[in-house]
Amino acid sequence: MIDLLKTRINVLSKISKNQRTVSNIIFKHTMSSSSPINSSNERPKTDTVISEISDYVMDKKINSSLAFETAKLCFIDALGCGLAALKFDQAVKIIKPIVPGTIVPNGTRVIGTNLIYDPVRGAFANGSLIRWLDYNDCWLAAEWGHPSDNLGGIISVADYLTRLYKSSDGEEGRLFTINDVLECMIKAHEIQGVIALDNSFNKVGLDHVILVKVATTAVVAKMLGLTKDQCEEAISQAFVDGQSLRTYRHAPNTGSRKSWAAGDAVSRAVNIAYLVKNANVGNIPSVLTAKTWGFYDVLFKGKPFVFNQRSFYDSYVMENILFKISFPAEFHAQTAVEASMKVHQQLKDMGKTYADIKSVRIRTQNAAVRIIDKSGPLYNYADRDHCIQYMVAIPLIHGRLTADDYSDGIAENPAIDELRAKMYCVEDENFTQDYHDPEKRSIGNALLVELNDGTVLDEVEVEYPVGHRFRRDEGIPLLMKKFERHLSEHFENNKDHVNKILEVTKDKDFLNMDVDKYIDLYVNQ
Repeated sequence: MIDLLKTRINVLSKISKNQRTVSNIIFKHTMSSSSPINSSNERPKTDTVISEISDYVMDKKINSSLAFETAKLCFIDALGCGLAALKFDQAVKIIKPIVPGTIVPNGTRVIGTNLIYDPVRGAFANGSLIRWLDYNDCWLAAEWGHPSDNLGGIISVADYLTRLYKSSDGEEGRLFTINDVLECMIKAHEIQGVIALDNSFNKVGLDHVILVKVATTAVVAKMLGLTKDQCEEAISQAFVDGQSLRTYRHAPNTGSRKSWAAGDAVSRAVNIAYLVKNANVGNIPSVLTAKTWGFYDVLFKGKPFVFNQRSFYDSYVMENILFKISFPAEFHAQTAVEASMKVHQQLKDMGKTYADIKSVRIRTQNAAVRIIDKSGPLYNYADRDHCIQYMVAIPLIHGRLTADDYSDGIAENPAIDELRAKMYCVEDENFTQDYHDPEKRSIGNALLVELNDGTVLDEVEVEYPVGHRFRRDEGIPLLMKKFERHLSEHFENNKDHVNKILEVTKDKDFLNMDVDKYIDLYVNQ
């Protein structure tokens, strides 16, 4: 019996020893796999992408007259779009003060209103208005976006600093002219647009306003008088900041956030730049490249940014920017809408209408298929202005497409959805290739319409929208008419004031005008 007990004790001892061995192996493996990849706490050099942005913002002198001429058009067009947004109740409500009655000395003005805010809240309000109608300029590449979104932050900071400068006899702030603002715009356009050329944020689910935040942060850092090191610090903070998902731009969740997302981005950018100015909140030198914790590993599938088409930086983006002139429509559909207008006229000349249509084939680029090819119910204006079928249907029915055509009142017409159901999109690989070609940057669409009686109309193809640089001579007069229309609609009871703004804008000394004086012209009279 004693021998049997000894045998059992030995067996249990071996089992216990084996269990401890296994436990030790598991513990060591767990500790090994959870240990930091790099435990060294030596600070690396600032990521090259960030230092190059800072070098560009701080040191580059912009000498391109074409860039400044184009920037002026972007500037007035964006302000006009902001005024036009104020016709819509939700836009007015979203920029309301959080604390009514707050007094901000030398505060920045919100265009088209009597609101006076600090530059952070002012950036949100101005940025949201500029972007609200999806009618400001556009940049299409591997990533899409609207570089004049940055103006919401730039103009708010420039306005505030100029008022502060004047109120303190030059002891605080800085005097900004229109020319200074345009240079800031050129640089913000370049930062956003160059990164977008070869780097697709939408493919990893991130919204393009991340580039607005980064670009505005960098430019505002320079506006605030920060050093190059502080500019790098601010940019690193912009990249480590939480980034917006594209969820609100796509079915089945498309909603109004896409209209104020850029306002949010520039507001955060201005806030970050001021945090660095006031408190030196710290550089994060390898915010992009840090293993495990950096932007590339966490949010970009482990891949670094690439710059195949163009490196940092000059004024390429501003010189090649796309204007939305004819229609307040998502830009990948601009040429489809123009083609639809031509088909409408063709039907009219034949004595027919949209009711005679059996089917519509939309030949388009891959980007349009991914973003705006949409079937099923459309729940709000944001759904509608990101549906290529809706944007084609309205001109076929009414011979127009305006911001009001996305309203519930227009959308309740059952003929729209009936016509949408007859449409289908196909990708044209040549359109997609030319879309990415840096020498073309086309946004082609073509409509092939079959009628109920079997007649097939000649396909209507439009490769470049009127806002493209290849159609700039045609587009500029139309862009000025768009600007004048937005002024006239907002200041509808004061034609003299509209004429004054137009006169000042066209004056040969416009670029030397103090920015606060010009913005005062946009305050409600």
